[in-house]
Amino acid sequence: MSLLAVDQLTVAFPGHVAVREVSFAVEAGETLALVGESGCGKSVTAFSVMRLLPPNARVLGGRILFEGRDLLAASPPEMRELRGKQISLIQQEPVTSLNPVLSIGTQIAEVIRRHESASRRAARNRGVELLDLVRIPEPQRRIDDYPHNLSGGMRQRVMIAMAVACGPKLLIADEPTTALDVTTQAQVLDLLDDLRRKLAMAVLLITHDLGVVAQWADRISVMYAGRIVEQAGIKPFFAQPMHPYSRGLLGARVDVDADEHYTANRLSEIPGSVGSAADERGCPFAPRCPIAIADCRTAPPPLLPLPAERAVACPRVVA
Repeated sequence: MSLLAVDQLTVAFPGHVAVREVSFAVEAGETLALVGESGCGKSVTAFSVMRLLPPNARVLGGRILFEGRDLLAASPPEMRELRGKQISLIQQEPVTSLNPVLSIGTQIAEVIRRHESASRRAARNRGVELLDLVRIPEPQRRIDDYPHNLSGGMRQRVMIAMAVACGPKLLIADEPTTALDVTTQAQVLDLLDDLRRKLAMAVLLITHDLGVVAQWADRISVMYAGRIVEQAGIKPFFAQPMHPYSRGLLGARVDVDADEHYTANRLSEIPGSVGSAADERGCPFAPRCPIAIADCRTAPPPLLPLPAERAVACPRVVA
């Protein structure tokens, strides 16, 4: 049984379907990357797992199973017990996620005391240990700092400390390095991978950066216009992407290992713009696809299973 299994999840906002029939699984101890362009439904999927969708969002169908338990059927008190203890979320912008008028030690202690029977002193001491765990120097002094006293990288580390405070089984990292410089990005991702191993937790890594995926993930699920279009292990995916959208994404990367300077050849591009998950008439990628035929515009293709635990939503590349 998978640690997390999302099965045929469909989520809609007024006048717009954001996620349609999304299915994927996260195994215990692994890192699964959920990849796609901005607006494809990655974050909506993450917030659906956490049951933190905005009031105007509606789950139209599907199941979200955590250790076999359907989170969509869980009561609000049950979800409050799960969040932070069994499943944690790191959001994109720590500056908006941290309370500016509370010290970071107070905020970490609040998470600990919410789920564990710990005194204020014990929670503070645990907070110092967590800051040390996430490699913040001088944790005994820094624990009394406020978010504005910290750099962006340190604030992200504080968010990670809060997320792993109670030893969750699943950590959802939603674009955890978006606002950070390249060096700090690598440090944060290395930290997440180190914590994954030390704490034996799984990570659902949401990103649009294929370089990050290649280095840190075990498997990949590619989203386009609210649907999963390809699933594969990391090595098979980068060696032979199958869906035309996946090929387009990889073709648009700069090859830093090439003998020629990157300006010698023009980068390939995917023509057109991202479609909508609301369109059920055919494959959402068909208007931009170089191998699309008339049948591609009649019905959305299912995610077809392939050998070696791969799947692709394109019958043309499977035939």
